[in-house]
Amino acid sequence: MAEPFRHIVTLDGPAGVGKTTMAKRLAGALRIPYMDTGAMYRVCGMRLGEEATAMSDSDILQTLRAIHFSLDGSGEGTRLLVDDVPVGDEIRTERVGMLASTVGTLAPVRAYCREAQQGLGVATPLVAEGRDMGTVVFPKAAYKFFLEAAPEIRAQRRLDQLKEMGASDLPSLDDLAAQIAARDHQDRTRKEAPLKPAEDAILIDTGKLDVDGVFKRLMQAIVR
Repeated sequence: MAEPFRHIVTLDGPAGVGKTTMAKRLAGALRIPYMDTGAMYRVCGMRLGEEATAMSDSDILQTLRAIHFSLDGSGEGTRLLVDDVPVGDEIRTERVGMLASTVGTLAPVRAYCREAQQGLGVATPLVAEGRDMGTVVFPKAAYKFFLEAAPEIRAQRRLDQLKEMGASDLPSLDDLAAQIAARDHQDRTRKEAPLKPAEDAILIDTGKLDVDGVFKRLMQAIVR
C-alpha cells in the first residue's frame, strides 16, 4: 500500500503542540485537504461513550462501522464529515478529548480508524495530523514531522483557546497542565501504537518558535 501514499505529509505529536493549525496552513500552501485524525477519534469516543472499555471487540466494531468519514475542501477550508454532516464544536470539550484518548488504547478502535484514514489517503493527497500517522498509518509517507512542546506551554495555549471559544467555567492552568500530562502518559504508554516520533521524522519544538517559524521549517523540508 506504499505507492498510493507518496503524496502524504504526516504531522504527529501530543495535544496542544499546534498540529491542527500547522496542518491547515500547510495543506493550504500545498492545495490539498488536511485530515484531523484527533477529530476522528473524538467522534469514535462520543459514539462509544464511557462504557467503551467494557464493550466486546465485536460490539465496538459494529458501532464504529456505522460511521462513514469523508473530507470536503482543502487547506483551512477542509471539513471532516461524518455521514455527510460536518463535525462541529461538540467534539472539542475536555471530556470528549479524554474519551478519545481512552478509546484510542483499544485495538479495534485503532484498527477501524487506521482503515478509515488509509482509505482517505488512497482517495486524495493530504496532510495527516495525529499521533501515529508517520509510525503506523502512513509509514511510507513522503514527509514526516513530529511536533512537541512543554506541557506548561501547551496548557497556556489550551486555556487561551477556551477563552477565545467563549467557554464558561474555565479550568485553572494547573488543572489543564495536569490533564495534558495525564493524557501524554496514556498516549505514550499504550500498547497499541504509542505516541512516538517515526525514526525518519523531523522533530520541531513548537514551544521555541512562533507559528510562522514552525511553518517555515515545514515548508523548507518539503519544498527544496
